[in-house]
Amino acid sequence: MVLKFHNTLTRKKDEFKPLKRDFVRIYSCGPTVYDYPHVGNLRAFVFYDLLRRYLKYRGFKVKQVMNITDVDDKTIRNSRKEGLTLKNFTQKYVDIFFDELKEMNVEKFEIYPKATEHIREMVDLVKVLLKKGFAYKGRDGSIYYKISKFKKYGKLSKLDVSKLKAGARVSQDEYTKEEARDFSLWKAWNPDDGNVFWETDIGKGRPGWHIECSVMSTKYLGPTLDIHTGGVDLIFPHHENEIAQSEAPTGKPFVRFWLHNEHVMVEGKKMSKSLGNYLTLKDLIERGHDPLAVRYALLSTHYRSKLNITDKALWSAKQSVEKIRNFVDLLKEVKGKKDNRKVKELIRKVQKSFGEAMDDDLDIGRGLAKIFDFIREVNRLMDKKQIGKRNAQDCLKTIRKFDRVLGILKIEREVPPETLGKLFTMLVDLHETLRSKDRKFSGELERMLKRMKGKEIDPEHFGELIDVVVRVREDLREKRMFDVSDKIRSDLKDMGIILEDKEKGVRWRLV
Repeated sequence: MVLKFHNTLTRKKDEFKPLKRDFVRIYSCGPTVYDYPHVGNLRAFVFYDLLRRYLKYRGFKVKQVMNITDVDDKTIRNSRKEGLTLKNFTQKYVDIFFDELKEMNVEKFEIYPKATEHIREMVDLVKVLLKKGFAYKGRDGSIYYKISKFKKYGKLSKLDVSKLKAGARVSQDEYTKEEARDFSLWKAWNPDDGNVFWETDIGKGRPGWHIECSVMSTKYLGPTLDIHTGGVDLIFPHHENEIAQSEAPTGKPFVRFWLHNEHVMVEGKKMSKSLGNYLTLKDLIERGHDPLAVRYALLSTHYRSKLNITDKALWSAKQSVEKIRNFVDLLKEVKGKKDNRKVKELIRKVQKSFGEAMDDDLDIGRGLAKIFDFIREVNRLMDKKQIGKRNAQDCLKTIRKFDRVLGILKIEREVPPETLGKLFTMLVDLHETLRSKDRKFSGELERMLKRMKGKEIDPEHFGELIDVVVRVREDLREKRMFDVSDKIRSDLKDMGIILEDKEKGVRWRLV
């Protein structure tokens, strides 16, 4: 199968191959930390996570960088309003940002550089641009990028450079610049900045908004990135300016694939803080919505389509998530001993069709439809008692594999690292106990331990490990080996894992 992404640079779906085989370098535009992220912001972060997860599902190694903008007009203005230092003010919202990513089950990226921690590198880039004639100092002491010098300006946004005017987040004092369309690389200090400034070789001041992303992306990922992500509102001027800043010094292409997600809409208008029509994750939780249902709602619409967020859409998302979770619970209760060949074919078919959908520019809607088709087919077989234990285990593995992309099965999100370690130790001890009592179950545990040897215990495999323990415990009870089975139950309880003996089988849950 060929993996394709819609590349904003070419305006078409291009086959994706990273510069370095099997290793993908991604830069994702992050938050400006002056307030709670709204749902429109969260959509972007969930999209970045979906992209990352699918690339890993496909077998790629990923290095992903997301910047933290902790110095700009908004952070300075709001920190002064609250009477806090810029650092203390922004750190509060950095913490909130990471808490909400955790609630949304967004994987941790490799690097989260802050703008204020990269001032020296920004100054160095500005000096290079000055030396090469791509920048100049205005009469107010600010330094501007000379757009007319960069002949490829506009290649991403497809805009006519001759018609450009001063845009958002550039100094509006046009008389200090040679041309109104030029944008600031370095802003000279003014009294409104208070004590937020840096004394540097290029003057007293602070960086412009665009320069930080050029510096932090290339510092951690090199001069040419495989993928750059962001919202469609960043195509111009932000990403266009990033290209100009980054390519002028090196002459190399800055980014090979630009992927942009669409807006979240409220009553036909873009959700934004400036319009006052925004919702936060906190708002939605207070209305009774599960954060993972919110995640599902944000990722289930294709990233290049506008998304209208409503309570109805969120409750519908919750129902979809519950269907998958209930399916997992039902599979755990299967006791049939005779397996059905049809299940193997259903698994092969859904894995193929899901991959084909996601390879087509992350067509998640089509991919989810295939998963729900699979769930319906297997549910029919379970209703007719035409599925065996091994079938059920294979279906569980398949759903958990899909969830490495979706990230909506609650259990994987909630597993504390210390619980994983305790569980592994328990498996080792249980294996030793059973070696002399029951070779069959000892052998199954031994195979699992060998498979895990040398690997970091991953929350994604937590459910699979518990299922093995539960299965061993059930069989021990049938053989009346209650001393061992009771110890398993007790040890799991100590880890916060509760076993519930139901009529149809055993279920487990975290507390």
